[in-house]
Amino acid sequence: MEGPRITRRDVQLGVEVADRGNTYPRSEIGLQCPRCRTNIDGLECPKCAFHMQVSDGIIYALLPLRLQYFSQFIKDYERIRAAEGRGSQSEEYYLKLPYQDMTGRNSRQWEIRARSYDFLVRHVLKPGMGYGKILDLGAGNCWMSFRLALAGYQPFAVDLLVNKYDGLAAASPYEERLSNRLPRFQAELTRLPFQDEQFDVVIFNASFHYSEDYLATLSEALRCLKCGGRVIISDTPWYAREESGRQMVADRQAAFLQRFNTASNSVTSLEYLTDERLRMLEEKLSIRWSVHAPWYGFKWFMRPWLAWLRKHREPSRFRIYVAVKND
Repeated sequence: MEGPRITRRDVQLGVEVADRGNTYPRSEIGLQCPRCRTNIDGLECPKCAFHMQVSDGIIYALLPLRLQYFSQFIKDYERIRAAEGRGSQSEEYYLKLPYQDMTGRNSRQWEIRARSYDFLVRHVLKPGMGYGKILDLGAGNCWMSFRLALAGYQPFAVDLLVNKYDGLAAASPYEERLSNRLPRFQAELTRLPFQDEQFDVVIFNASFHYSEDYLATLSEALRCLKCGGRVIISDTPWYAREESGRQMVADRQAAFLQRFNTASNSVTSLEYLTDERLRMLEEKLSIRWSVHAPWYGFKWFMRPWLAWLRKHREPSRFRIYVAVKND
């Protein structure tokens, strides 16, 4: 089904446009064709004729060939996430995230997400710092975008998943409680449908490790970021040793294969960070990371020591990485 035809004036002014029950969400940003990189006036590229459709407020900016490429990954990922209890038919489940997991099945992970988010708001996105437009990459069900909107920011959510339990379509309870629609885009991290230098902050929301190419992914994020803006990596596993990360990947794939009959490796995600990988990004992109370590509790703090005493594999650790885009 064809999406609505949007003019440049509609996009810049953030006008809501309806067509057969679909609406283009308030955006106030310029779009770019994900196929040929042409800056476009609306949702259709005059150069290559690629048209971004819109349905239920989600703009579909994933190229057909790339959708085919990611199809098995999306299928496996959605099945595994559903089995893990990600999502609910209850609106309250979404509204209480990340501070409470009403299913009780992933409470520890949500506790980590909550502490990371609180640290970001209090120590990185400080009130009065002037950060308005925030690109939420790997937004999932849009819980972070919702919290950022409540805090006065202008979030834009991006994810591959669009399902109504764990993807972008799960944002309905949030939109009902916001004065403006929440802009949501299905897109891949290395082909974002936005013009250059428009966002004040870009956050990889527990998503950077799904990248197949850290350099290409971070380069694309920096392209969309204003000079002086900040790019943030939150809740991506970090290991002191490369071999620990490789063993984690092997262990997880074996566990998935046994439990779900798939190793979930149709896309070769990089899965984790190390100091060496972070230094490579600094050198290639002329950035410098500032590293923050939120407090996740005493038990979490003791995990590396307990693993060492028991001669187990080094456990993952989470830190927050922040870099400023220079002129």
